[in-house]
Amino acid sequence: MISTYNWRMTKTMLITGAAGGIGRAVVALFAQNGWRVVGVDRSPFGADFPQNGLFVQSDISHPEEIESIFERVKSLTDSLDALVNNAALQVAKPLMQTSVEEWDAVMSANLRSVFLGVKLAHPLLAAGGGGAIVNVSSVHAVQTSANIAAYAASKGGLLALTRAMSIEFAPDNIRVNAILPGAVDTPMLRDGLARGHVGAGDVWERLDNLARKTVNGRVGEPQEIAEAIRFLADNERSSFMTGQAIIVDGGATARLSTE
Repeated sequence: MISTYNWRMTKTMLITGAAGGIGRAVVALFAQNGWRVVGVDRSPFGADFPQNGLFVQSDISHPEEIESIFERVKSLTDSLDALVNNAALQVAKPLMQTSVEEWDAVMSANLRSVFLGVKLAHPLLAAGGGGAIVNVSSVHAVQTSANIAAYAASKGGLLALTRAMSIEFAPDNIRVNAILPGAVDTPMLRDGLARGHVGAGDVWERLDNLARKTVNGRVGEPQEIAEAIRFLADNERSSFMTGQAIIVDGGATARLSTE
């Protein structure tokens, strides 16, 4: 393989939103495959975070906390192999009822945090000869529904930012790609079922209704998204990919909405 990337024996990655559904699956998968993991979340993770890693409880919607996170990262390592921007905030309500404060909170958590975090992560990624950034966007970046406008706008912006960063960071051998999950069984998805877009009934009925909208006929599992993230983060698996978006949605966006 032609590559200028210098892989070390122990690779280090940082993931935001580590305590969520997809985040926990990513932490477990990377740790199982020999990566040292740095996790960040505003919620506690618990005692089962990998012992050779570092968990930082912090809110990345605040710029000063992002700076503090990376100061702690630099005390652990002088380089990073991968950054996974996974943290997200969802406000599920009609656009006309969304306040300026709610709009700004979504943009701060989902988009501005990536802009600021990448600026601080870039020197660490470049220090080892390059690395990978994986931005967790959403199918809402390309096809969306009612009452989730702020979230959709933030994820669409993240997709555009992914392309822009891939161009700017290529000279430093830093690849930047995005993953666009569809319906994945996470606490965020279950909370969002209250929007009414998949009918009434209890959470199980709504999940069944949602599953029927996919080609696969089921809702995804966090582990499945984690595997796709690992593919994009690992230079041995996706070395010729940058500036790309991979949709992992069980085929939901493949089907015409008129069917």
